[in-house]
Amino acid sequence: MLAEDFPRHYYNILPDLPEQLPFPLNPKTREAVKAEELEVLFPKECIKQEFSNESFIKIPAELREQYFHLGRPRPLYRALRLEKKLSLPKGIEIYYKREDLSPVGSHKPNTALAQAFYAKKQGFENVSTETGAGQWGSAVSLAAMFNELNAEVYMVRNSFEQKPYRKILMNLFGAEVFPSPSENTIIGKQMLKEKKNFNGSLGTAISEAIEKAATNEKTFYSIGSVLNHVLLHQTIIGLETKKQLESIDKNADVLIGCVGGGSNFAGLIFPFIKDKLKGKETEIIAVEPKAVPTLTKGKYKYDFGDTGKMTPLIKMHSLGSDFIPEPIHAGGLRYHGDSPIVSLLKNLDLIKAKAYSQEQTFEAAKIFVNSEGIIPAPETAHAIKAVIDSALKAKQNKEEKTIVFNFSGHGLLDLPAYTKI
Repeated sequence: MLAEDFPRHYYNILPDLPEQLPFPLNPKTREAVKAEELEVLFPKECIKQEFSNESFIKIPAELREQYFHLGRPRPLYRALRLEKKLSLPKGIEIYYKREDLSPVGSHKPNTALAQAFYAKKQGFENVSTETGAGQWGSAVSLAAMFNELNAEVYMVRNSFEQKPYRKILMNLFGAEVFPSPSENTIIGKQMLKEKKNFNGSLGTAISEAIEKAATNEKTFYSIGSVLNHVLLHQTIIGLETKKQLESIDKNADVLIGCVGGGSNFAGLIFPFIKDKLKGKETEIIAVEPKAVPTLTKGKYKYDFGDTGKMTPLIKMHSLGSDFIPEPIHAGGLRYHGDSPIVSLLKNLDLIKAKAYSQEQTFEAAKIFVNSEGIIPAPETAHAIKAVIDSALKAKQNKEEKTIVFNFSGHGLLDLPAYTKI
């Protein structure tokens, strides 16, 4: 694809949903949150997009230039070597979208750039955020640098210790990085006092980042998943993929992505949901860790998005805002809940969910490395496991299938994890 093939608009799924998305609630009044209540945290343009009923939202020219600089549009590869390794017959094809080719190695800059761009235009000077595995924190640090903002990142303590090179990368982009819980916030100090030897959680890191933004009018909070405007920015993945498949006269029979909060999964699948609602038979699979089974075992309910209970209540599949996940290597999938839109799609049976153990996903990742020669992030390995299972199932059933998945991030900074499994 050429630069001119890059989407000029984000796709907004809200107008196409078969039923109204439940509104976020003010935890004190239990009434629907008003847009102005969110202005303490987010840029006004992001809030506008959060509640927009426009099907397509224009991407500003200056922002498109930032995307081009980071290598968009991204290629769609056919996994010919993986197909050969699995001895797949003719008619079963596997394709993967190369989101690992960004400077930080993941899909995360797609929304980090947009949020930083809108914030700078509004006059913000600083950004605070959380990060699990460090990919989101790296993206925010890069986006802040591009848009001349100061960045402060709260990294889940377990990942901070497991993935030191992510911290170095963020520092190189000019960001300050703190292990969460930290001594830098009230909620962090409280958690350190209450829970000795606490490995941290994404919910706690979110609380710390929100506290910093809420107490400084020049600081906005940048969120990497879950909310509508974040997933909206990521739809450039699926829009590109649809165009690429059309150019080779292919239709996706199976779409697969790993899910933590839902950003890379939604980015790929949302532009295809409209066709599914019109009757197109497409199997869509969200893949998560057995250690954090939000879609497969979580309850569909209103819950807080953070441990400190500072966020509005959002209706989602959740394990509870107090849930403390195991310290698995897929730090980006250790969130207690999921995007409200992804949760609604699951509740309506428009998508399926699968959960795998850490060992299963790393075995699948090794198969991919030994065929395609690309090292997946631990998060991406979950999608690969589902891809292999889907392909082998089609082979057994003698079905023809075109399987497409989002290769959401590389594992070059996760190599120690491969030696411990």
